Amino acid sequence: MINLYDGGVYLVNGEEIVPDGADAAAELKAKTGKDIRKDHAAKGTIAYRILEEHNTSGNMGKLKIKFDKLTSHDITFVGIIQTARASGLEKFPVPYVLTNCHNSLCAVGGTINEDDHMFGLTCAKKYGGVYVPPHQAVIHQYAREMLAGGGRMILGSDSHTRYGALGTMAMGEGGPELVKQLLNQTYDINMPEVVGVYLTGEPVKGVGPQDVALAIIGAVFGNGYVKNKVMEFVGPGVASLSADFRIGIDVMTTETTCLSSIWKTDGEIEEFYEIHGRKEEYKELNPEDVAYYDGMIVVDLGSIQPMIAMPFHPSNTYTIEELNANLEDILEDVEKRAAVSLDGAVNLALKDKVRNGKFYVDQGIIAGCAGGGFENICAAADILKGSYIGSDGFTLSVYPASMPVYMELIKNGCAAALMETGAVLKTAFCGPCFGAGDTPANHAFSIRHSTRNFPNREGSKLQNGQISSVALMDARSIAATSANKGVLTPATDFDGNIGKYKYHFDSNIYANRVFDSKGIADPSVEIQFGPNIKDWPKMCELPENLVLQVVSEIHDPVTTTDELIPSGETSSYRSNPLGLAEFTLSRKDPAYVGRAKNIQEAQTAVMEGKCPLEAKPELRPVMESIQKMYPEAGEGNVGFGSTIFAVKPGDGSAREQAASCQKVLGGWANIASEYATKRYRSNLVNWGMLPFTIEGDDKQLPFKNLDYLFLPDIRKAVEEKADHIRAYTVGGEGMKEFVLSLGELTDEERQIILKGCLINYNRVS
Repeated sequence: MINLYDGGVYLVNGEEIVPDGADAAAELKAKTGKDIRKDHAAKGTIAYRILEEHNTSGNMGKLKIKFDKLTSHDITFVGIIQTARASGLEKFPVPYVLTNCHNSLCAVGGTINEDDHMFGLTCAKKYGGVYVPPHQAVIHQYAREMLAGGGRMILGSDSHTRYGALGTMAMGEGGPELVKQLLNQTYDINMPEVVGVYLTGEPVKGVGPQDVALAIIGAVFGNGYVKNKVMEFVGPGVASLSADFRIGIDVMTTETTCLSSIWKTDGEIEEFYEIHGRKEEYKELNPEDVAYYDGMIVVDLGSIQPMIAMPFHPSNTYTIEELNANLEDILEDVEKRAAVSLDGAVNLALKDKVRNGKFYVDQGIIAGCAGGGFENICAAADILKGSYIGSDGFTLSVYPASMPVYMELIKNGCAAALMETGAVLKTAFCGPCFGAGDTPANHAFSIRHSTRNFPNREGSKLQNGQISSVALMDARSIAATSANKGVLTPATDFDGNIGKYKYHFDSNIYANRVFDSKGIADPSVEIQFGPNIKDWPKMCELPENLVLQVVSEIHDPVTTTDELIPSGETSSYRSNPLGLAEFTLSRKDPAYVGRAKNIQEAQTAVMEGKCPLEAKPELRPVMESIQKMYPEAGEGNVGFGSTIFAVKPGDGSAREQAASCQKVLGGWANIASEYATKRYRSNLVNWGMLPFTIEGDDKQLPFKNLDYLFLPDIRKAVEEKADHIRAYTVGGEGMKEFVLSLGELTDEERQIILKGCLINYNRVS
């Protein structure tokens, strides 16, 4: 089904794979008649050429990227613009689209959501941006329809910013990286490795893009095969896929932890641009005659079967057939994993869903940037036609990804066909993906064609004793299951016809509703604020020495950003830094906020010119131990704050709040065995937090929760680019030394940390 090459490979004429090795040079000479150098062939990828065209450093090893366009949604754009305003923003220097698809439902927090929407509209007018009102389109569908272009690069403040199928290299990052672009700064990374994804064959009837995506995720997530790399889709199988099918695979590449994605393009993609009235944006993209890839994933599309990603991660994959054949064993394994992930707080009981040897689910949802595409919904309608979902507990909701898609579904009859079955059609909204809509009943099991199935991401509250769970599936198998009234069923069991529908894009829907400044700023516009929109609190520079208290210790294999700052209704406070911070780690470690605030009182005293030891007398023995070895450490040169330890934090969302909420509560650092994603580490840096790593067994750390740590001369270590950072555990038996590492940081990143955060680095006095 899927094979991974152990090392690098050469791709000849886009078709033939030659593994790198002792015989590679001779084989390449025989095929091409030329002597092929690896460094030259590495420049033959599509990814290399696009990055080269957008790099401003003149050094392809150290990239400084300027993006063509930016996009954000209503969980992130307020904080981004507030940060940029504090740094002197006068005009958006590139097209910047503000969509309203994450907090479209104004049902929580009073006027908060609509206040943020009006903030976005007035900022689009003032600074020269584009404003997409609620219910018009989810962020990524609007970008596909109106922003993408061949050879372009787009940066978005959402982790699923992926438009590679359309020939656009797109990246999802935390808000501060967009702030840098708004201030005419650059996105700085080392040249990423490029991994080929070589597609062959074509999918069988009933198999959809989510099936292919989940199969790939299951093969590469655990081993880190594409972590922080670019996935480049090539091979003869690409031609067998429609544009919508490619888009559906592409958006899910985020769940592999890759940096970005890009695909070869052809007539299918040219037609996509033509349908959307933007034919001039099409560009044919292919690798050079010989291209070198740092790895290769070979996918036989014809062998992919309907897939399911069981709780609580998109990589926990099985074929639906395999699950149905081994229900007891697989469900027991999922329950055991859940006990670890949920820290035993509640009991996830899935075996109760098995009745007469069949697995019954409670809810189906087809939605968002992954599931809400035109072809997915048309296929679901065909599979469900003539059936009904029943009048018991099972429900089915369908969210077309944009109003133009919804309009076409109405015109071609698919919307009516779905509604006749008992399904409910709703407007473009990302809520089912992050717990802001369609939260299942307690202990219910939901199958969703959406992007993630992390713990409690569907909206249940662990701290209130609630638990429901989500499995990811393709729209086709969700429809087949719905037709069987909730009995888990692969779409390959459907023996009817799945049609191919022509799509017609109605541009008037956007022309009549979306505000587009055409890049013209109007400084006279007054920004409309709401009472929940608050400025960032004052943050100080990195002190000479640091005393940190470990206030949370997490030993899960991976910690998601949803566990660091829960999504769902908590995001109503996204524009209020201190208000949102109250929810930090609330589902994973409810004691975190109180502990962080407790040690923060010492730093508050320092900033107010008071004695921190008087504010926090419990620090006296800590400072006495420190001063025995470092007598110069004391008034005026010591800062206080908190840190957390997590084995592998940062998988999932690009939301900067996963870091900023720690920062506004006095966080100065994270300590990790490794970071799950580049974007989370970047968020830490941009909020002035030290992204430490520590070697060794996470069960034998040199510190434990609530211990105090001392980092002498930390400011000097950052300034002098020290590879290793000396640290001490401070206890009743004195000081015990251990070593931390900061990893590679650019000069700009070091300055941001030294200044205390990106706002301070850019602040206009």
